[in-house]
Amino acid sequence: MARAKNYFAWQGRLVRREIGRRVLEIGCGVGNFTSLLLDRDLVIAIDKEPACVDALRRRYPERLNLRAFACDAASGGLLPFAEFAPVSCVCLNVLEHIEDDRALLQDAKAALSPGGVFVLLVPAFPSLYGAIDRNLGHFRRYTMRSLGDLAAAAGLRIKKASYMNAIGLFGWWANARIFTRAAQSESQIEFFDRYIVPLAARVESLAPPPFGQSIFAVLQKP
Repeated sequence: MARAKNYFAWQGRLVRREIGRRVLEIGCGVGNFTSLLLDRDLVIAIDKEPACVDALRRRYPERLNLRAFACDAASGGLLPFAEFAPVSCVCLNVLEHIEDDRALLQDAKAALSPGGVFVLLVPAFPSLYGAIDRNLGHFRRYTMRSLGDLAAAAGLRIKKASYMNAIGLFGWWANARIFTRAAQSESQIEFFDRYIVPLAARVESLAPPPFGQSIFAVLQKP
């Protein structure tokens, strides 16, 4: 989604501060976020859609540090990647699409090297759940408590967790509760990315907000 390049860059700045040199990216799509990881020694990018993986390989044919695979992370597909000894796992706006999210975290823990981190971004506040979430294939939205309970059940500890995109929360709430939209419009996304994200990113870099549309978290394997 090139139209959301500022939002991807914002996520990228947060993620890059937390990850190591060998990264496993779950749900890479066609590589919009993968492009921000390619300065690492190794990026293992996976997606359940073979067409997306093929597009990613065509996009970066000369990148020897990029390995792309088609597999379903929700069906035990992460376990074989332990052989690459990833020290970080990146999962952005994906976990909410997984029915058994605890199983995915447990598999990610098994694939990670000791002390490795699982960096994720998930939608916040179940009260915001609406038609847009359902149509996007979201099973849930998270709270700080539910995310903490999930991490503990998977044998991970929360190293860091904070809300992100406070302004976006109001837009999502309006779409879900006032306008009862079934989807975000292209014009909404473009306006938000061009005019709101640069300001929000600067403000939230000074102080984490007390609420937000999403939760950014870093979970660590013992």
